[in-house]
Amino acid sequence: MTAPPLLSRLAGRTVLIVGDVMLDHFVIGRVDRISPEAPVPVVRFEQEEYRVGGAANVASNVTSLGGHARLVGLTGADAEAARLADALSSLGIDGSGLVEDPARRTTRKLRVVTSRNQQVARIDYEEDGEAGGATEQQLIARIDTLADGVGAIVVSDYLKGVVSRGVAGAALAAARRRGVPLLVDPKVPHIGYYEGASIITPNHHEAEAVTHMRIRSDAEAREAALRFRDRAGCESVMITRGEQGMWLLCPQGETALPAEAREVADVTGAGDTVIGTLALALAAEIAMLDAARLANRAAGIVVGKFGPATATPEELSRPA
Repeated sequence: MTAPPLLSRLAGRTVLIVGDVMLDHFVIGRVDRISPEAPVPVVRFEQEEYRVGGAANVASNVTSLGGHARLVGLTGADAEAARLADALSSLGIDGSGLVEDPARRTTRKLRVVTSRNQQVARIDYEEDGEAGGATEQQLIARIDTLADGVGAIVVSDYLKGVVSRGVAGAALAAARRRGVPLLVDPKVPHIGYYEGASIITPNHHEAEAVTHMRIRSDAEAREAALRFRDRAGCESVMITRGEQGMWLLCPQGETALPAEAREVADVTGAGDTVIGTLALALAAEIAMLDAARLANRAAGIVVGKFGPATATPEELSRPA
């Protein structure tokens, strides 16, 4: 099936995203000299901008393709949380599932970048202890409430505290009760949390760590996907391999998907685009292989942009 008919089925579908929300803060300036104080560039400030990151960027990708996104995550009670809430509202994302914990700070990644989009430094502001107690129970309650009427559920795990065993289990239970797929963008230390997921989308580094394999060829990717599926206890696996494309293993078969990027500017957030596009397509009841092809095409588009980015239906419908 060609892309335009598939894309027309995405509009209006709803996806619930559960995971680590972030605020991406970019300080952009010009570099003309090296500091006399230390061998580091002096960045002359020109502008700054904020973008949603992590699970919030997954939600942004869903809405960019015409879907509806509901978001469950964790913030502090700080200025960054307010800025994030405003950004979500402007993007049309339902942020009613965000839980505020005054004992934490909202995750913010501050990147100092040159006007040529070269990253000079990154500073992470975060509290990454796993959610527990009343905070975990609030997250679980939000999942149960917001899962009604969705076509897919995503767990976007960045190891920033939201995805506890209890939260992952609640997302899986909500998906099963409603008969919708559960997709996971994983982190290796939590591999035991995702058993029963419909599909997990590790990058090749994560797949290597879980399977104790090197992945340098399609044959190795195939074997790694089989081992990963057995280790994680999931139904399907899609290994993202950067310039090598993707490898999909699902009940309908297995295949290599060649990379579609014409030019790579920045891979930040590409995994968010993959799982957001895949989830929206599955919510539209598109077959897994066709959904994976759409996700692969979307990834090829966003890596040509700076920072966490999204693809649009118009971009996806253009000839490759």
